[in-house]
Amino acid sequence: MDQYRSCIIFVVVLLAISRTVKGSGNGWTNAHATFYGGSDASGTMGGACGYGNLYSQRYGTNTAALSTALFNNGLKCGGCYEIKCVNDKQWCLPGSIVVTATNFCPPNSALPNNAGGWCNPPLRHFDLSQPIFQHIAQSKAGIIPVQYRRVGCSKKGGIRFTINGHSYFNLVLITNVGGAGDVVSVSIKGSKSSNG
Repeated sequence: MDQYRSCIIFVVVLLAISRTVKGSGNGWTNAHATFYGGSDASGTMGGACGYGNLYSQRYGTNTAALSTALFNNGLKCGGCYEIKCVNDKQWCLPGSIVVTATNFCPPNSALPNNAGGWCNPPLRHFDLSQPIFQHIAQSKAGIIPVQYRRVGCSKKGGIRFTINGHSYFNLVLITNVGGAGDVVSVSIKGSKSSNG
């Protein structure tokens, strides 16, 4: 704690909030979707993007784990996607959902792409929280064909910064980012740093 008192950290965030969201307003792209985390979405907390408790970070259950092809080594964390179920009258429900990327859906090379290896490259796949999946399809479906597009993120309350860490390092988590949703770059400068 003394470290935080002796070194005030100035956080300069270079966000491209006003940049155009790639794919926003354009055509739809084909993909597939499944769900995980249980009916209360408790199994979706945490995740590869580092957001921790998705309720306290204001993401709720409108979240998705992205396949390798979509996750882009974490660069799509925080990005928002509109998704709708298509071409399956038995399982699809009308309407669409908007989700935030909060996790990574790992590939499973032991399974073929069409029988359990849904997140294997080069597939585009969304592993949704169960509550949000049930807005576009019946849960009995298991896996559904979907179409998606990038959309701007609508967030309330401004950007949030959480500073954490240890005596050897600092962690800065940036959440609740509107617009594009994903953070382009971050620079951190200590109060005793001589760098410009």
